Amino acid sequence: MQRIFRDIKIMLLANLWLIPVMAALVGALFYFVAPPPPMHARLATGNPAGGYNAFGEKLKEELAKQGFKLELVHSAGSLDNLAKLQSGEADIALVQSGQELTLSEKERRHLHGLGVMYQEPVWLFQRKGLDIDSMADLLQLRVAIGAPNSGTRSVSEALLAANQISPERYPPQWQPVSGSPAANALLAGELDAGFFLGPAENAVVQRLAASPELDLVSLRRSAAYRARLPYLTRLEVGEGLVNLASNSPSKDIRTLAPVATLVASDDFHPSLTPLILEAAREVMKDGTLLDPPGAYPSAKPQTLASLSEADYYYEKGLPILQRYVPFRFASLADRYIILLIPLIVIMIPLTKAVGPIYRWRIRARIYRWYKFLREVDRKLDAGTPPEHLEAEIENLEKLEQRLAKVEVPLSYSNELYDLHLHLRHVIERLQAVQRRQAAEEQVG
Repeated sequence: MQRIFRDIKIMLLANLWLIPVMAALVGALFYFVAPPPPMHARLATGNPAGGYNAFGEKLKEELAKQGFKLELVHSAGSLDNLAKLQSGEADIALVQSGQELTLSEKERRHLHGLGVMYQEPVWLFQRKGLDIDSMADLLQLRVAIGAPNSGTRSVSEALLAANQISPERYPPQWQPVSGSPAANALLAGELDAGFFLGPAENAVVQRLAASPELDLVSLRRSAAYRARLPYLTRLEVGEGLVNLASNSPSKDIRTLAPVATLVASDDFHPSLTPLILEAAREVMKDGTLLDPPGAYPSAKPQTLASLSEADYYYEKGLPILQRYVPFRFASLADRYIILLIPLIVIMIPLTKAVGPIYRWRIRARIYRWYKFLREVDRKLDAGTPPEHLEAEIENLEKLEQRLAKVEVPLSYSNELYDLHLHLRHVIERLQAVQRRQAAEEQVG
């Protein structure tokens, strides 16, 4: 047993060279392989009281369950969100469909679509007693058309432009307000109508729908608008769907809806895509009053190029590891698997070289002594002076003592014993020459 342990010790010592080689390989792979994805990101939403921010809060809460920190960056709306993506103030942003068309083609190349999160219906509320049938009817009324650079303003301008009502024709009584300020003015009787944008569950929309003094206008020519504004979707809203208690709308209506899209900048780490989309799916799993459960997020056609990770998610779902383990561990495991493949490729020929290198290193412990014997042989052939014979014999005897301490595995013992025999043979040759020279001196 002691002999076995000694052989193992010799084998390990002989292969110590593998440690720095392996360390260098692993270090090189870690250096060249991309670092793991960060566990935080910045999402540009909108006004703190708006629908984007409400969705962002839910998404933030869901991602926190995975140990992921989502920072919400408030903004003035979709256009401001796009600006924040371009300036690096945000990594991802909620953007109303169609807003990206305001950018140049070069600017759009640096942005990537992650999909549609939900629909954002357009609601045109009017005071009861009015009979708004077309956009031209609004020219004589006091109307909230949305704050500058807001999503509401973008949609209202598009609808008005489709009716050939350009900003130059806007009457002075139209108000550039949206959200709560517009709702307050409408409820107070300071406005006759107003455009609002957001899910039916939105607090502002619900507040207006609950008022007995207001009703919703049907955009009955929605097919014509859809043909001119393809980024909008037609929606059928049944009687009482928005607010059943107040029966809003009071009859079946049609409206239009852009969609809230999730857009990423070049700085966004693409490996985070399935994590964020899965969290969004969890947020939207029960749907809304107008969105069926499980319908969103969706990979609807977008004008921005999508990330391949998003395409994979919509086609196949989460990556396999993320289905069973938390994202943090799954991302690390994916990275180590990527490291393992080239490591195995390199190690296969390396392991084949271990055997020959091991044999060479063990035999080198034996064969390196033969150089001394060869030098002595050459001196003998050349005629070693008598005064040097004693010194050569003494050196070889010391060598013999050192050789007795050399350890090799049992399988190589025969070669070590051969060296002992050869060494003894050379010593005896030198001693024979020494005796012969001494005899010749006595005869002489």
